[in-house]
Amino acid sequence: MPYHRGGDASSQADKLSGIVEESDLYEGFAPHVETSEIKTLDFYNLPKQTGKEPALRSYTEIQQLLQQGKKRDVKNILRENSWPINSPIRAQLWPMLCGQHQTKQQMLDGFYWEMVHQVFGTTELSEKPIMLPAFVDATHCLPYHLTSTGRAVADRIVNVLGYDCPDITYSPVLYPITSILLHFMSEEEAYICLAGLVGSKEKVFINQTKLQHEVTWKTVMQIAKKHTKSATSYFQRICPGLKLERIFMDWCWWILAGLPFQHLVRIMDCYFHEGIKVLYRVALVILNLFHKECQSNNEWSPDNIKNDIGNALIKFCKKIPVSPAKLLHAAFSIRGLSTQYISRIFIKTEMLLKSRSVLTSGSKQLIKSRSSDNLPTSQSQVNIQMMSHTLTIREKLHSESCRNLLFTLWSWLPVRITMYQPVLLYTTEEHGCSLTTFYVRVEQHEPTLLMIKTCNNEVFGAYCSSRWFERNVKDDKGQRQAYFGTGETFLFSLYPERAKYPWVGIEGDKDLGHSSELFMAADSKMITIGGGEGQAIWMDENIRFGKTDSCKTFNNPPLCPSGDFEIRVLEVYGFVGI
Repeated sequence: MPYHRGGDASSQADKLSGIVEESDLYEGFAPHVETSEIKTLDFYNLPKQTGKEPALRSYTEIQQLLQQGKKRDVKNILRENSWPINSPIRAQLWPMLCGQHQTKQQMLDGFYWEMVHQVFGTTELSEKPIMLPAFVDATHCLPYHLTSTGRAVADRIVNVLGYDCPDITYSPVLYPITSILLHFMSEEEAYICLAGLVGSKEKVFINQTKLQHEVTWKTVMQIAKKHTKSATSYFQRICPGLKLERIFMDWCWWILAGLPFQHLVRIMDCYFHEGIKVLYRVALVILNLFHKECQSNNEWSPDNIKNDIGNALIKFCKKIPVSPAKLLHAAFSIRGLSTQYISRIFIKTEMLLKSRSVLTSGSKQLIKSRSSDNLPTSQSQVNIQMMSHTLTIREKLHSESCRNLLFTLWSWLPVRITMYQPVLLYTTEEHGCSLTTFYVRVEQHEPTLLMIKTCNNEVFGAYCSSRWFERNVKDDKGQRQAYFGTGETFLFSLYPERAKYPWVGIEGDKDLGHSSELFMAADSKMITIGGGEGQAIWMDENIRFGKTDSCKTFNNPPLCPSGDFEIRVLEVYGFVGI
């Protein structure tokens, strides 16, 4: 059952240390941590304080900022405040940071222990080893400084999480993250934190499938080619027979298995708030630092590392020559690495992998089904056709023609989206012609399928990959971005022509410039999809008139011959369960 901080934890720390004067070294750790190991770390050998440093911020201060919605201020505090590794702040701070990402209803008291009893038949911790779920990578079950009891607790947590989240099929980093959390909190608290990270919709924290895992390391590789060009070119040059992919496949282990624990804890302070992009930044700094050491230190000479750069990188990380504060400062000083940029690279990489229909391992085909398995259920199809004015097009269109049209549209959707049932969110026929109403009913849904039927019976639209609410999201400088969305967005025409117009960037790795990434834009006066020398779809605030042009983002022709159109019906669909 959960432990309570206070006298018990302090007395246990005293017993473990054996020295009363040093008991404060362990006050921040949970009882299932081998604190005698942590004592050997040099976290107490930090540069002496001069007295001029600003005071470290408290949990209460950060809590108040989060409650006020000042997430950017919280981000800056987390980046700049180097709390000692043993600081008790993390016992409260980490659960609060992870909890803000929770999308499900708050767990009832005792929920976790009920799940434990359901899975194991008892809440008593078994002395026998527990078989781990298939999604765990057995070679990377990193315990860090957990005791044998702590490791058994970590085993139990990932089992319960696997039971509660059956969609997790491959997640090698989940166990190490579990172990790190357990250094500062109870079993139940660690589980609730993980549930928040796994269930997060707005930010990515933990990959949960093999596809996501592969897309992630390939994304890191693509970013590194641009932001650490000298380092990646150097490693490619000294190992001409080694594909660059082999180095980046293990990128997360540079951090999770390589870096000293005090570095890792400070990285987690930021990661639990900002997401996986923090790890991307740290990986780039590691590459640059290793490159510099390779040029000045014989230990990392080409002859010594060329046969196994992967292991050499992890060994380098174990004795990384910078402090946690300097590592993070360098990571957050990398320019041009915005969340939007990373998201575009990620989506582009994911789409390229899917288009090639095979994972690098060659063990799993990602072939897009052309059968009716990818269509909505027959009842859902009936519901759509009864509700929809755009899909029907004409009153006399036969049901078979409607089915073919639906089949065409469904075959264009991303494979994962076809697994969900469509639901009509907004239609001008029922909800009126108002952009305000459109936002109220649609803006929190992601993705959405927008379809327009003109007064000339043309039917076209767009698959919009991001929430329309993102029109209000501000960047790191506090400015609203004019355009948002990702490369998964595409245009289509259904009648009289049938055609799909995907993002131009899917064709290759070439940088096509800003005008090729103008996916979605919106404000109180209009909606726009596609840009660059024209707007693919533009609608006014009354959702009555619009225009369509060719644009650079999708390289599309005007979606109706006249260019200008009058809207007869606008419908927007979401997908249940996403």
